[in-house]
Order: sequence, then structure tokens, then C-alpha cells
Amino acid sequence: MFRTKRSGLVRRLWRSRAPVEGDGEADRGTHGSGGCCMGKATKMAKSNAGSEAELKALTNSILKKIKEKQLEVLLQAVESKGGARSPCLLLPNKVDAKVGQQSYSLPMLLYKVFRWPDLRHSSELKRLSCCESYGEINPELVCCNPHHMSRLCELESPPPPYSRYPMDYLKPPDSPDSGPSSSETGGTTYSAPVGLSDSLALQESGDRAHWCVVAYWEEKTRVGRLYSVQESSLDIFYDLPQGNGFCLGQLCSDNKSQLVQMVRSKIGYGIQLTREQDGVWVYNRSCYPIFIKSATLDNPDSRTLLVHKVFPGFSIKAFDYDKAGSLQRPNDHEFTQQPRTGFTVQISFVKGWGQCYTRQFISSCPCWLEVIFNSR
Repeated sequence: MFRTKRSGLVRRLWRSRAPVEGDGEADRGTHGSGGCCMGKATKMAKSNAGSEAELKALTNSILKKIKEKQLEVLLQAVESKGGARSPCLLLPNKVDAKVGQQSYSLPMLLYKVFRWPDLRHSSELKRLSCCESYGEINPELVCCNPHHMSRLCELESPPPPYSRYPMDYLKPPDSPDSGPSSSETGGTTYSAPVGLSDSLALQESGDRAHWCVVAYWEEKTRVGRLYSVQESSLDIFYDLPQGNGFCLGQLCSDNKSQLVQMVRSKIGYGIQLTREQDGVWVYNRSCYPIFIKSATLDNPDSRTLLVHKVFPGFSIKAFDYDKAGSLQRPNDHEFTQQPRTGFTVQISFVKGWGQCYTRQFISSCPCWLEVIFNSR
């Protein structure tokens, strides 16, 4: 019997499905306990989700109704794990599929099969801005490309105690030359020893072309020059098949630390930084967690800053312009002394920092970013 191209594509797609937690193949960086991002998986019990055979039969029957070119688009996205740019996969939004006792729309079924087996509801998802369906409300055709979606990172309450930062760590040094740098203290005062003094020149020059600048650090050393961002979306990565943005792998680093080199190798597809109407979102495209600290992620009245853990495939609104503006109160001593505290986000790859980590300050993290937003 001759096998058609369509059948071959369907078989390859099924082999590339997302592993279910507990089958021994699940990505070890995708889920875990602790942290502030609700990325903890709920095992998909067979009694609720149907047997493997039932799911396979249903998925195959749906895939065989999709055009060959669309199957190729889906396969490209799934096999590259989102690393290759793939167009939208526009399919009917109202086709329902029943798995076990639950019914799912066609997009939800594809998202569950190819990315998140524990996905329960569409409210857990956020569409990436690169998608044609971004911002659309109940369109007849909706993009079903699983890698045009991300999981929403919901903050736990109360946050875990390891991520708390006493306000003493945030106090500015008495003078630039006599105190520790901002990176060592966890604050965001830009003194000359830190190496970010050129970012101040960018901000003070009144340059309105960029909306943020990005600095890449390895421990206490900044690597390369500041990256000025004009486009609404930026990929920051070490190794991406079709990357267009800030490639950390092209920077020259003299750091020979085995830990730094190990973390570098795990950055992979990195993150996507996107400026949207409601703020700036960070999407974790890598296979390992990232850790984020931002003043706008916390309660404005809080006297602590928190480090938030974001799992692979999840997005978090790391910066909110409205909140940042409200933080700059004339009578607020903290922001009078550090006017840019609310306009900086720190992101560490793979390794976290905080009081219950061996790394108390971000400057001890092997590979990390400082994103400085233009307050003008």
C-alpha cells in the first residue's frame, strides 16, 4: 500500500506531540514547584482525558481534514519548537472535539496535544503579538499555530519567602565610588562602576527613537555594548534557528567559568520582549525557567521587591508604564533618590537569586539581563 504525503505528515506530527507529565519524556524545565508563576503541571489522568488511543484517533481524524500546506506549517512550528518562523494556521474556531468527558474547540485541542497537555481553559493563554489573530475577538477563522500562543503567568499570593528583598538592599549608596554597585545590592542606581553609565547618556539625551535598552551581564561583568530597541518586539537569544534580534552568542566574552558556560548553553531560544498597549511582556521561549524582578510586578505599597519565576512557554507582563509612572511620587524618598528604579527590569537565565538561594544578588547569577526603559 502506498502511503500518501498527508499520512506521513500526520504521523510525524503525532510523534512530535507534547509529552505528558510522568511519561519520562516531559521537558524537565517546563514545570516544577515553587516560584511565582503558576507553571505547576496537573497530571492529566486518563480517566478524565481519555486513553492515548482515543486521543490519537481523534487527533489523526482532525489532522487528516486539514490541507497539506497547513499540515506543513504546523509541522514546521512543532518540530522546531517555535524556533523557526512559521505563518499562522487559520482554521475554524467553532469545531468542537470531545476527549473523554470534556469538549474542546479545535484550537484548544491542538494547543493541548502539541504544547500543554495540562491546559484546561483558553483563559490560561495569551496570544503572541506576531500572530494575525492577535487582538481579534471571536473571529470565524482563528490561528491554531501552537507556537503563536503562550501560557499566562499568574502570580501566586502570597509569594514564596525566598524571593523577598528587604528595602535595606534597595537604598542607594552614599556616593558612586564608596558603595557597592546596583547589581550587587539588587537596586537600580546606575553608578559609574556598574558599567551602565552610557545608558544614562541615552536617557538624558532625549533620544525618543528607542523605547528601551538592554544590557547583557555575566556575573559582575557586562558583555558587549548596550542594545537599543526601536522595534516593538525583540528576540534575545543565544541560539535560534531563525533569530532576528539580540544574539548573545555573537558577543565576545572572556569569562571561563564552567557555570557561566553551562548556563550560556541553556539560554537557547531565550526570551521575546514585546511592547504592547498595556505594557511590556516577556515570553520565555527557552527550555528552562527565567527569573524576573520588576517594581511594577509588586504592590505599590509593598516594602519588598520580589523575584518571579517564569517557566518555559509562559508570558508575564514584566513592566507596566502606568504603574511605573505612579511609583514616581514627589514625596516618595525611595524614588526621589532613585528616579529610574521603576523603569528597570532584571532577568536571569536558568538561575534564580534571593535569600534562600546561594546567590543573594543578581550579580552572582551567571547570565542575566538588565532592561532599562525610556521614561520619556
